[in-house]
Amino acid sequence: MRYSYYPGCTLKTRAKDLDRYARLSAAALGAELEELPEWQCCGAVYPMAKDEIATRLSAVRALMAARDLDNTLITVCSACHNVLKRANEDIKADENFRLKVNNYLAPERPYEGEAKVIHYLEMLRDEVGFDQVKAKVVNSFKGKKIAAYYGCLLLRPGKVMAFDDPENPTVIEDFIQSIGATPVIYGQRNECCGAYVTLEDKSQAQKSAARILDSAKAAGAEMIVTACPLCMYNLTANAPEGAVPVKYFTELLAEALGVKEVQA
Repeated sequence: MRYSYYPGCTLKTRAKDLDRYARLSAAALGAELEELPEWQCCGAVYPMAKDEIATRLSAVRALMAARDLDNTLITVCSACHNVLKRANEDIKADENFRLKVNNYLAPERPYEGEAKVIHYLEMLRDEVGFDQVKAKVVNSFKGKKIAAYYGCLLLRPGKVMAFDDPENPTVIEDFIQSIGATPVIYGQRNECCGAYVTLEDKSQAQKSAARILDSAKAAGAEMIVTACPLCMYNLTANAPEGAVPVKYFTELLAEALGVKEVQA
């Protein structure tokens, strides 16, 4: 299995563990992640203005590169995945946007949304298969109670992302089971962590983080796993005293597969 890989900016800086363990685990599972050459920042936040073209162009360049390599484009950062998937769907659905993008970029072959965009968790679920993940586990998390934290960007908007049931997702819980642990269901797993509110009103972000962490702890979780660097920041930097630890799901996957100690 070979994929074009879009790491994104944060995975090169604050979220290096999310990236490193994703690469190591993919190799252990027989998947090749080929980093796109000369990729640019996806824009980080998807623009809400329909006529905002420029901030979506870097995402389209990545999509076009994956199309030209005849590869599925895979991401592991929730924010990058949200931007890339939504930009691709815009190209398919919005003729005016598609025309303007192709006129501006002037590719040899016009881009019409041919690339397939998936998240790393979708690769585990739909292409590797959680049964195969389970079969390769050498360090089981049996006995551990682990809670999934989805946040907003993996799931919404539901019809566009088509990632999982936006109200009752299961993919991270299925992942947790595949490494031997017991998934914990709690009320705040799909709620916003506070996102960029932390820049304007840290107290509000602290309240959001506390609600999530307290909800997971009350349900019996010993740990929370996430795929989003911004969620990781808010759930750790704004955590109340005594909160359960938060880790990237890729770190647990690497540990379960026995590749965590290997240096990238």
